[in-house]
Amino acid sequence: MSLTGTPFLYTTLVLSVVALILPLLLWSRMRGPRPLRTAARVLMLLFAQGTAVTLVFVLVNNENNLYDNWADLLGTGDHVQQAADLGRDGTGGIAVRRLPRVAQTFTAAGGPGMRAAGGVRVTQLRGRVSGVNAEVYVWLPPQYDDPAYRHKKFPVVELLPGYPGSATAWFGALRAHEQLLPLMRGGEVAPFILVAPRTNLLAGVDTGCTNVPGQVNADSWLSVDVPKMVMDNFRAQPAPRGWAVAGYSAGAHCAVKLAVAHPDRYRAAVSMSGYNDPIGERNSLAAQTPALRAANNPYLLLREAAEAPPVALYLSGESGDGYQAGMALESAAKAPTTVRVVFLPRSAGGHTMALWRPQVDTVFRWLTLQMGQSRAKGPDTSVAGATPPSPSTGGSTREALASGTASRAGAARRP
Repeated sequence: MSLTGTPFLYTTLVLSVVALILPLLLWSRMRGPRPLRTAARVLMLLFAQGTAVTLVFVLVNNENNLYDNWADLLGTGDHVQQAADLGRDGTGGIAVRRLPRVAQTFTAAGGPGMRAAGGVRVTQLRGRVSGVNAEVYVWLPPQYDDPAYRHKKFPVVELLPGYPGSATAWFGALRAHEQLLPLMRGGEVAPFILVAPRTNLLAGVDTGCTNVPGQVNADSWLSVDVPKMVMDNFRAQPAPRGWAVAGYSAGAHCAVKLAVAHPDRYRAAVSMSGYNDPIGERNSLAAQTPALRAANNPYLLLREAAEAPPVALYLSGESGDGYQAGMALESAAKAPTTVRVVFLPRSAGGHTMALWRPQVDTVFRWLTLQMGQSRAKGPDTSVAGATPPSPSTGGSTREALASGTASRAGAARRP
């Protein structure tokens, strides 16, 4: 039975009701020795508590798309076939553009929200460079199959979830495709192809979107294999002009890191409630050593870059949860890098989908303008949640602000 399916939800609901009714009906009707009656009553209470906890978990999981399946939940999933040392650029010397085209088989994706707005499709991709074997979800804009656009190539946005998080979260919990469909039809937002690859590749650990020889090549999976598949199978604009990456929480950190590290692959990045120092997520592989932390900290990458990358960054967050990280990046950025930081009040929703879901409209309008999609019309609303006159530190230390580690997790979990 699927972890996120309706049958499992209804089964859990029925069991919770049964567990509540059983003690009411049987508590005083127990027969037999006293120890046996006591044991039976304890079991009924444990059953009631267990089903109640399970029901709450299922509801939370369905709302936030934390775990896709039982393997993700139990920590038995492993999507890494090999993790060779691919070198500094993450290609292992492979001429990716010369690799033969591979036509993928796509099927209709199942799950909450996946059939809305024209439907999301899914494929199982074997990464020829990264050694990752995992699913990738794709949603096509309404113009894609319009005969008037048959010769048009479309811009692409890779969508990354937090940790733990499902690749379906942007379509399920955030309902990005449902929000964007009318905006694309009305010309207010460019007709982006939305691509959501799996980021939960190893059991019980956040890959940090990094390459760690012998463990995982998550960076190459996201920035090489997935774009190659999209270019092979869809009318997509070439990188970097036509490519952007967006994420929330741990996915926000990854989005900025990928764009700053690979300006030849991405033009823009969106970070919602992200952090710079990988220690913001203690379970991140990128936080395991000082060298990995430095190599995957976008603040340090910007500050120490020999040439400023020509990328546009959009960062939003509350004080102590993304805002200071954005301000640190802004302080380190030099032209042609551009950084927009948006302050969100604590009343906006916290570190939850309630905060990120309403931002979909705003960030895609910003992406439309930044990526030169001139057909789009309407105002740039990405100044919503204006930056306060004086930057709020939210209790963060000067060192945290300077390094860009201040965030929900980073400030609280720094060793």
